[in-house]
Amino acid sequence: MSRLIVYKDDAPGVALFDSQDPAAVATALKEIDVGFERWDSPVHLAADAPAEAILDAYRPYLDALMGATGAGSADVVKLAPEHPQAAALREKFLAEHTHSEPEIRFFVAGSGHFVLHAHGKVYDAFCEQGDLIHVPAGIKHWFDAGVRPDFTALRVFTDTSGWVAHFTGDDISSRFPTA
Repeated sequence: MSRLIVYKDDAPGVALFDSQDPAAVATALKEIDVGFERWDSPVHLAADAPAEAILDAYRPYLDALMGATGAGSADVVKLAPEHPQAAALREKFLAEHTHSEPEIRFFVAGSGHFVLHAHGKVYDAFCEQGDLIHVPAGIKHWFDAGVRPDFTALRVFTDTSGWVAHFTGDDISSRFPTA
């Protein structure tokens, strides 16, 4: 089940907020202009469906989302525990970074922690299948799918060059373990 835990950024062991209620999660994230919603998608795909099939199946949803956000492209990111570079990819996503455009992800399958750092707080949003998260440009964040990552997500971009991270150099993600 989706969950949000909020901490002060200097107190990783003390939760200020903890909820599994999607409406409460959305309200708490709205405080930092992050959108969160649950999609009840009728799309059902095989776990090994290729990226093209996933994009085609979700095209009506993507078209509506891209039209509403001004986005220009979408792709699929899949990571499974047996991927030969799973550990290296996890490390890349674990480093705190920002983007110069909004980051929008819809979890098609699996789960992961989308962790946001804003206004002196850390927002650990555990997202799973059916969750859509919309992070505005400039919000510091990182992503952790655990030591055995297993997720498939749609990523929606305004810039057609795709995922471009601007790393902050802060090691805060090491102080707020999620997995």
